[in-house]
Amino acid sequence: MAMPSRWRELLLTLLLVALLAGRILPAALGTPQPAAGDPVRWLQEATPVLPVRLRGSLLSDPTPYGSPGAAGQGQGCRVLMELPVGRTELNFPECPQLQERWRLEVEGMLRRPQPAPHPLLAGPAERLQRQGCWSQLTVEQWQLLERQPAPIAALRRRLAGALQQQAGAERGNLLAALVVGSAATPLSVEVRGAFRAAGLSHALAASGFQLSVLLGVLLPLTAKLLPALRLGLGGGVIGLFVLLAGPQPAVMRAALMAAAALVLLELGRQGHPLRLLLLVSAGMLLITPEWLRDVGFQLSVVATGALLVSAGPLEQWLRQKHWPGWLAVAISVPLAASIWTLPLQLLHFGVVPLYAVPANLLAAPLLTPLTLGAMGLGVLAMVWPASLVWFCPPLAALAGLLLELARLVARLPMAQWQLGRPMPLLVLLLTLVVAAWAIPGVAQRWRRWAGVLLALVVALHGAVLLGDQLLLVHQGGGDQGRDLLLARHRGRAALVSTRADGYSCRQAQQLATGLGIRGYDWALLLDPIASDAPDCWRQQAGLVLAGADGSPPLLPGQSLQSPQLKARALSFDSRAVQLDLGSKSWLLLPDTQSLWAWRDGNSPQRPDGVWLGFKPRLRDRRWLQWRDPGAVWLSGDPGRTLPRSWRASGRSGFLQSA
Repeated sequence: MAMPSRWRELLLTLLLVALLAGRILPAALGTPQPAAGDPVRWLQEATPVLPVRLRGSLLSDPTPYGSPGAAGQGQGCRVLMELPVGRTELNFPECPQLQERWRLEVEGMLRRPQPAPHPLLAGPAERLQRQGCWSQLTVEQWQLLERQPAPIAALRRRLAGALQQQAGAERGNLLAALVVGSAATPLSVEVRGAFRAAGLSHALAASGFQLSVLLGVLLPLTAKLLPALRLGLGGGVIGLFVLLAGPQPAVMRAALMAAAALVLLELGRQGHPLRLLLLVSAGMLLITPEWLRDVGFQLSVVATGALLVSAGPLEQWLRQKHWPGWLAVAISVPLAASIWTLPLQLLHFGVVPLYAVPANLLAAPLLTPLTLGAMGLGVLAMVWPASLVWFCPPLAALAGLLLELARLVARLPMAQWQLGRPMPLLVLLLTLVVAAWAIPGVAQRWRRWAGVLLALVVALHGAVLLGDQLLLVHQGGGDQGRDLLLARHRGRAALVSTRADGYSCRQAQQLATGLGIRGYDWALLLDPIASDAPDCWRQQAGLVLAGADGSPPLLPGQSLQSPQLKARALSFDSRAVQLDLGSKSWLLLPDTQSLWAWRDGNSPQRPDGVWLGFKPRLRDRRWLQWRDPGAVWLSGDPGRTLPRSWRASGRSGFLQSA
């Protein structure tokens, strides 16, 4: 008896899904490894740094440290270099004038990039691993071997330079980003942050929006041409867009979908958009499974799926509620995208742009003319640069309006709702809730159960946010080591840092965002050297206390406190601090002198735990074991077996209390 067609289709679909999962998941979720001849293979545990000489080609123009907007005199920069086998990242103490595809010979010290000490922090190792790079080279000497031509990179530079000259650096870079995406344009950190907080980051990303605008103008203009000619022109536009924006996952997804839709349109067939999206995404992942880990690719696919599945039904529902037709159309698209991408935003960033929907509603009248106009300016910059004097000012004014809109929304209270990054299991449950509510046709009883599931997710995540916890994050070793101790009590938090530099402040900010902390009650900086970023610390904490001229920030009898979070000094001649967290008490001893100060003080109180910011000598270890202070945390590699209640962070890692 023949199998019914419905069951045959289901069986074939399940078989295809199994084949895709077997190909994609192991490669995407496994741990990537460097090739056999990669320079990182030369490094051994006994020799973490190695002097080498390498030859290769630059994969891009150098990127300045800090703000990517401009490299000042003496400012360092980094750039990836392609080698005969593998890649390495070059770090220049002073940024030279180099360009993409130039061949260099470099000498310097090769090392492994430092991994992130905590999952909520961004580390060089993780950043470079996503680019297929496993090593860093601090350049001491370099020699230019060949200036290989890079016409596409030169085109990008010429376009950005022409727009900057006519519209100014900030507005010119924004116009360039609307053409080729922010990944290929040096937008400042402040501008990127404002667009992210306002929920307008998609406007700066090279994706399907720019292509839809381009093809939406091209197809009506070429309606009377031969089909082959229309296909050629459409394919040329898509290819030029990919060349200018670069082969990023989201760009390739948009380009392949646009190409498939264009072919189907010319063949007189109407393709199913959702099936087309799934087919293109699956094909891309079959070729490059690693793209499944790319956040931009994930957001692009999910947001596009939201528009195809939920935007139309949501618009109809709003019309039924007597919303004006134009408003229902305008609000359904950003609302559907925001709902569908909510689990991914929480998983990767821990924040939700609270005003994303109204911000997109206000930005919509600006984005289409700006995008189309910026692309027109790009063409003029290539063929008739002198004409920019007349055509650029109106678009520069529109770009200024978009910038001010993003900044205005970003300054609103709770513009970024910091909910913290939930556990992956809770994100999966939240995804089921979104699917039950956002996909049309789901039975009402499943939607009611989704409400119960959402309440469970909120309760479990809230319990984590309101719990008591001490978190130690250690990075580096020796004189370069840095420690952050973060105390949490019922949604409040306080911070103790052994370093007062800007890097430590930025790490503290990342931790606060990932943990759902809106700000620290207070911050205690134990660094004897004055901070080079006092404004950064003041933005993070309501009260910042730091030492001056090498003296401790706290003296005996003084304390720094907020409800159930208190720090007080133990002695005049050390940086030893007692930290009270709810009903728990910890001793923070950053150096040997602090340990001696506690030992000589003869305090009868037994702490719940002790943190040591150094490797204790054998005599000090024995005294600590005799004193039995409860839990003992060590920063760094202990170098030997630890007693039962002792724990070490490792060279770069973290510890946290239950």
